[in-house]
Amino acid sequence: MSLQTHLSQLNRKHEALEREIHEATQRPSEDDLHIAELKRRKLLLKDEIKRLQAGTGTVH
Repeated sequence: MSLQTHLSQLNRKHEALEREIHEATQRPSEDDLHIAELKRRKLLLKDEIKRLQAGTGTVH
């Protein structure tokens, strides 16, 4: 798998988590711990994307 393909997949996962977090925050019965875990996973993805982009000199 090429680096660009991997970055694209990570970006899609990041966007999916963003949608899931948004939907979860709209539900009053949603567990705060679940939302915090989603945000943590999203942040980890963002960090991985930035790390890979920094290694290639590609910044979007």
